[in-house]
Amino acid sequence: MTTEILTFKDRVRIDIADHVADVHLIRSDKMNALDPDMFAGIIKAGAALHERSDVRAVVLSGEGRSFCAGLDMASFTALGDSGGPNKLTDRTYGDSNKFQQVAMVWRKLPMPVIAAVHGVCFGGGAQIMSGADMRIIAPDARLSVMEMRWGLVPDMGGYTVWRGFVRDDVIRELTYTNREFSGEEALSLGFATYNDSDPHGRAMAIATEIASKNPDAIRAAKALFNKVPDMDSDAILIEESVEQAKIIRSPNQMEAVMAFMGKRKAEFKD
Repeated sequence: MTTEILTFKDRVRIDIADHVADVHLIRSDKMNALDPDMFAGIIKAGAALHERSDVRAVVLSGEGRSFCAGLDMASFTALGDSGGPNKLTDRTYGDSNKFQQVAMVWRKLPMPVIAAVHGVCFGGGAQIMSGADMRIIAPDARLSVMEMRWGLVPDMGGYTVWRGFVRDDVIRELTYTNREFSGEEALSLGFATYNDSDPHGRAMAIATEIASKNPDAIRAAKALFNKVPDMDSDAILIEESVEQAKIIRSPNQMEAVMAFMGKRKAEFKD
């Protein structure tokens, strides 16, 4: 198995093998806290993956003791100078500013993203995690919607992504109090898809399974999941039909059928 390795700003490394991109935040000495280079590295990594037709699933994790400790407060002034409060409303990445894009880039990727969370996952880290399609969280992980501690509101895409999987009153309580909760509690609150003491291993297993499916259908399914929260029933029904019409009887769809009937591994085209 050949592995392709990409690095971005000495903050993010991507290992690509067998159609799975294994993305690591690599500022482990600072628990992967978000400084200007980490913001830039995450955005560049996401942009690179967006162009990869050979990548069928992504796993996102942090190296060292934690997933991401949130904003590096020592870099707070530098971050403000690079954007400034008056620049927060500038839409520099489609519908997002720079700070929102580090979470939204994972939701915008055409392929599924699985976050593997261990250790600390605070503030911006919790919002980055939440941009993934699924979240595998260690039971003893420590999480917090941290921003209220600093007298701020979550503003890195959290309000957009949380509405899809966290109950409204729950996310309000966690935001207003900024209390810490465990990975085990995260499961009951809706943040975690699964608890696992080896979140990265579980995430890689799921990604490998996804990578064995028709990539055209997987991408269409994600596109539908991203669109439907803002649609009414009529629009959803027609959008399902539009996506299906693009896939049905295509070479990869026919290969899925033939592989299943022949009890063999499918050989899809990127």
